[in-house]
Amino acid sequence: MDSCCALCFCPRMKTDTRLPYIVTALMVLVSAALLLGMGRAPICPCGYVDFWGPVGSDEANMQLADWYTPSHLLHGILFYWALWLILPRMAIGWRLVIATALECGWELLENTDAVIRHYRDTTVSSDYIGDSVLNSVSDIVAMFLGFWMARRWPVWVCVAAVIGFEVLTAIVIRDGLALNVLMLLWPIDAILEWQSAG
Repeated sequence: MDSCCALCFCPRMKTDTRLPYIVTALMVLVSAALLLGMGRAPICPCGYVDFWGPVGSDEANMQLADWYTPSHLLHGILFYWALWLILPRMAIGWRLVIATALECGWELLENTDAVIRHYRDTTVSSDYIGDSVLNSVSDIVAMFLGFWMARRWPVWVCVAAVIGFEVLTAIVIRDGLALNVLMLLWPIDAILEWQSAG
């Protein structure tokens, strides 16, 4: 097989094979194993699995979903459109592999001691202790859902979803994807004060 087809840019390789989806599944499994190896709790230390972990509770970032789940769904939408622009001829399955690598990489980085400390020191999440492995895997699945939405839904619906989720989480928890990234990279005291007042 020539290198063109191996990278799935070749017109002869318009259809996806199962290989990228197998690679995607393996990346999720390896990420879960690495998170366990890093000492992350497999499930909520409370001892049970529930759908929702309310922000500000001991179950935050520990259950299947929480108020930060929409930001991972938005990752999927944004990854889909960015990869469509950058690599329009690449098969969708391999674009999903790249998106999954980015999401898994973030979940691993986010749960390192250094990033957890940084969150606690510079953002409103002063009680953040990291995610359970269950929550991290659920976040990756939320990214898959966003990626699928971006592939299936019209652009205006995806834009509305991004804006809607950002507004909703800003109102409910005074946080969201944009605020989270901003405060992680360039903390602003005025925003921190506004978030803390909620």
